[in-house]
Amino acid sequence: MRQFDAWFVHAAAHGVDAPEAMALATADPDGRPAVRMVLLRGHGPDGFRFFSGYDSRKGRELEANPQAALLWHWAELGRQVRAEGRVHVLSAEDSDAYYRSRPLDSRLGAWASDQSTVIGSRELLDEAMAAARSRFAGDEPPRPPRWGGFRLEPRAFEFWQHGPHRLHDRFRYTPEGGGWRIERLAP
Repeated sequence: MRQFDAWFVHAAAHGVDAPEAMALATADPDGRPAVRMVLLRGHGPDGFRFFSGYDSRKGRELEANPQAALLWHWAELGRQVRAEGRVHVLSAEDSDAYYRSRPLDSRLGAWASDQSTVIGSRELLDEAMAAARSRFAGDEPPRPPRWGGFRLEPRAFEFWQHGPHRLHDRFRYTPEGGGWRIERLAP
């Protein structure tokens, strides 16, 4: 995590647009993979945090198969980081705290959108947002029960640095004893 943090801070300080953007790969119970971009909303010794609808495709896949992979690609720096591991649902308190930190329209949007479901038109989504505004006018909207946070607990990392002639530097970190085994991989 110290290596990730150093690269993440470096990316943010050196002009990477949205260093928190990461690809999240999940798989359904039949092993069919899916990948999408999400935003890293915190990291520390316990892993990487992100938020979504529990009933969204990613939420349903993580409930059925709580293993996932994350990828950050910082093209401007010629770097990428992969993390793989088990995903846990965050506590209601952690999800509530993050939800309260979001802008009001984002909080209302969590009420308006039943993420990943088919909708008939943009107008229906706009009407749902208007209904959420009306429902919570003058009040702080609580976190919807179908929305919250996840934490990927890393069991493996790979750090990749672009090199000339496709001779990239790749290092894999895997748990060993109370620390991490670090192995250089061929590019």
